[in-house]
Amino acid sequence: MQLSLIVPVFREEKSIAAFVQRVTPVLEGVTPDFEIVFCLDPSPDHTEEVILAEREHDPRVKLLTFSRRVGQPMATLAGLQYSAGAAVVVMDVDLQDPPELIPEMVALWQKGYDVVLAQRRTRRGEPLARRVVARVAYWLMRHIAEVNIPENTGDFRLMSRRVVNEINRLKECHGFLRGLVSFVGFRQATLPFDRPPRAQGESNYPVVGSLRIGLNGLLCFSTAALRLSSILGFVTAGGALLVAAIYLTLKLVGYPIVWGNPTMVILIAFLGGVQLITIGILGEYIGRIYDEVRMRPKYIVDRQIGF
Repeated sequence: MQLSLIVPVFREEKSIAAFVQRVTPVLEGVTPDFEIVFCLDPSPDHTEEVILAEREHDPRVKLLTFSRRVGQPMATLAGLQYSAGAAVVVMDVDLQDPPELIPEMVALWQKGYDVVLAQRRTRRGEPLARRVVARVAYWLMRHIAEVNIPENTGDFRLMSRRVVNEINRLKECHGFLRGLVSFVGFRQATLPFDRPPRAQGESNYPVVGSLRIGLNGLLCFSTAALRLSSILGFVTAGGALLVAAIYLTLKLVGYPIVWGNPTMVILIAFLGGVQLITIGILGEYIGRIYDEVRMRPKYIVDRQIGF
């Protein structure tokens, strides 16, 4: 058995050594035949040097670097493309994904599950804004997504080789791993855990980045937003007809109608807002269509060390 560990990193020079020191004994307890693939977005610090120093001590540590910054989702997909294991685990370097769960994941995989998802019971150490964004995003995906994305499951997961091969075949350029894995299907299991606080430093992933990933998940795996814009248009038109009927009735019964600037301003602002919202929704979908039809590479690898 060969096990691949995919670790996307950016500006993590303080976390690498502690991560390798903690995860290596866990992997060796499962199999001596493993690889740790660091997928490095070009970083302004010494992350690359620290990874190469770890590789000098253990050649099972490998490194992918990119020609420019591609973001965590694309770095993860690149790691999947270059991985060689019969089972592949994706996890973060900050040790909020406990490496001690990997043997349990492997045990479930050996029982016949192709995907083992680590599901967070608690999210200690995360900012309130990120927890709120996550809760809202998972609620929306649960109700409108066309695939089943279990709640509170990040990218920390184990996938069998056939799942990884199917993901590598997909051409979408958004890189929303949770949705792609759910789309591929196969037998899946969840492994609950309590997520600890970050071990070293601060997160390099802003709330805006989480929002962008969540938006990709909503738009790339559901057309509900398009239906919502249509419903919003019908509701607005119906409201306008209702107001017109009320005004006509009042006029026929001789009730004095008070016209004024506030009424006109409110109506114009409301209708303008509805139009901009629907145009914005269409723009989000069109932008993603544009990204797909260009068929540009998802990432460009600068160097591959150890492969």
